[in-house]
This record gives sequence, structure tokens and C-alpha cells, in this order.
Amino acid sequence: MIESTIAALGPWSWFVLGLLLLGLEILAPGTIFLWFGLSALVVGVVALLFDFAWQVDVGLFLVLSLVSLLIGRRLMQKLASEKGDPGLNQRGSRYVGREFTLAAPLNEGAGNLSIDDTIWRITGPDMPAGTKVRVEAIDGARLVVSRVS
Repeated sequence: MIESTIAALGPWSWFVLGLLLLGLEILAPGTIFLWFGLSALVVGVVALLFDFAWQVDVGLFLVLSLVSLLIGRRLMQKLASEKGDPGLNQRGSRYVGREFTLAAPLNEGAGNLSIDDTIWRITGPDMPAGTKVRVEAIDGARLVVSRVS
């Protein structure tokens, strides 16, 4: 039954396969099926233009899939390394090196610092309110601060 449907569709079966693979890409994580789907669509165009045997079409599909997969992976890695926020999952890392003024004193090496709309726990030497501090590092969920000279 499947063979008769593929034979009846002829070159259009490659377009159906390509669209199915592209649809599967939406459901599956990663970008694996994208490259296979695009290869199937290219083979569909070639099959419409040239009357090759089905074995040539399958071979062309395999070669195009492999080449597009390798090139696509390399391209996706390059794009992933150029974009993004390296401190996305470490919010405190965005504040390292920045200077702030203490609204409340730092007693016994611990206190709080209001940054934007968040109150952070901080550690550092004892300092009175109004002292300018610089965030030096992150220690878990605490910011490590020092006095600005």
C-alpha cells in the first residue's frame, strides 16, 4: 500500500517526505530533522526536473542529508557561540565590577544591597551606610563586595 502511494505520487513523494520531516522538527528538540527535510525538498525539485531512477534519488537524498547535516551543525555551533548571554543563569555575575552605595550598614560581614528591583545578600568587611562598594565576586546567592577607594 505504501509502495503504491509512493509510486502514484512520483516525485511529489519527496515533497511529502520533506514536509513531514520539517513538521517532525517542530516536535523534536534540536535541528536534526530540518536538514533531512530540506534535503528531501531539494531531491523533490531535482526529481521533477530530471527523470532519474529511484535509486539515484535515494542516493542523492543520502548525500544531501549528510552534507547539509554537517554544514548545518557547524553553522548552528557558530551562531550559538556568537549569540546569547553568558550570565543568563547567573544573575549576580552581571553585577561583578559595578559600584553601588550601601543603603544599610554592613555588620559582622553580612548585609543587604538593593540593586534595581532586587535585594541581594552581600558579604564583605564591616562598612557604614552610604559607603560606595564594588561587587568583586559571587558566592552562591551572595555578592562579595569591597570598599571603593
